[in-house]
Amino acid sequence: MRTAFCIIAFACCCMAEAQHTIRSGEIWNDDRGMHINAHGGGILEHKGRYYWFGEHKSDNTSAALVGVTCYSSRNLADWRYEGVALSVVDSVGHDLERGCTLERPKVIYNPKTKKFVMWFHLELKGKGYSAARYGVAVSDKPTGPFRYLSSGRANPGKYPVEMSAADIAALDTLQAENYTEWWTPQWRKAVKEGLFLKRDVTTGGQMARDQTVYVDDDGKAYHIFSSEENLTLNIAELSDDFTRHTGRYTRVAPGGQNEAPTLFKHDDTYWLITSGCTGWAPNKARMFSAPSIWGPWVQHDSPCRGPQADTTFGGQGTYILHHRGTFIFMADIWRPEHPSDARYIWLPIKFENGMPVITWQEEWKPE
Repeated sequence: MRTAFCIIAFACCCMAEAQHTIRSGEIWNDDRGMHINAHGGGILEHKGRYYWFGEHKSDNTSAALVGVTCYSSRNLADWRYEGVALSVVDSVGHDLERGCTLERPKVIYNPKTKKFVMWFHLELKGKGYSAARYGVAVSDKPTGPFRYLSSGRANPGKYPVEMSAADIAALDTLQAENYTEWWTPQWRKAVKEGLFLKRDVTTGGQMARDQTVYVDDDGKAYHIFSSEENLTLNIAELSDDFTRHTGRYTRVAPGGQNEAPTLFKHDDTYWLITSGCTGWAPNKARMFSAPSIWGPWVQHDSPCRGPQADTTFGGQGTYILHHRGTFIFMADIWRPEHPSDARYIWLPIKFENGMPVITWQEEWKPE
């Protein structure tokens, strides 16, 4: 009996040990034994518990048929399904009509209003990617239900903070009819100078696609998103209640074709890890740094090291989590033919000579 008890106890310990291990690229089951369905996601830590929000993907389509799902955990390895935090609706013409595109949801907590605020990329049903909107929802609880507030484009009628009066006046020389052929050197130069920026200032605001949100040390929050036909990143300041833009924003890497932005801060330096624009196919991660969130932003080589480093290990970044002094890079391995089977890459970020490095590991433990 003693021997049998020891064997059982040893087996239980091994099972518990395994549960606390993260293995990127493998099926990651929740407490129900089902593969976690929270893609393009982000993590919120609140009162000692972690909440993972992401897109619910169906088996045969990436359109939103359910909404944003929520999972919770104490250790970042074992996750409990908490349900649908933000649901799509069946009302025809509603922004969140079932079949819309709802991507990259991120949730931040506002200590002043005591509200949980969700930002996401929204495309209207049947409109492809032409709407290019952000969406906002709020909740009294981290698990929801979240109440949808609004969607739109960003900062209509506003120019970036770095643009002087002379820079704005120079935009008048950029006439769209002179740049009908894309990808030429002249067109690229015009984009960098503000060809699409000028167009969108007066036609509803800046496009807002792949996105994340970030709360700085001083409590200020920022919305980071791909704009100008995915050619330029915007970092936009949010209002005190985190539900609106203030009108202050900056352009990052104009014309550089960056999407999938992730942002973190280490030793007073801001870091952005992004990807190129190759659809569902993975590509080499890009990295930028700046002494201020307002720039100037400088580009560096990819931080990835190891097998498939040149394709970000086969994935695309979605979020960077600060966990007990360590930063964790989160990414998705997209599977457009079977969206619900998309896998997750979670890897710790280390620093070598002051530069972030993400090295492939078969398995590791967050603690």
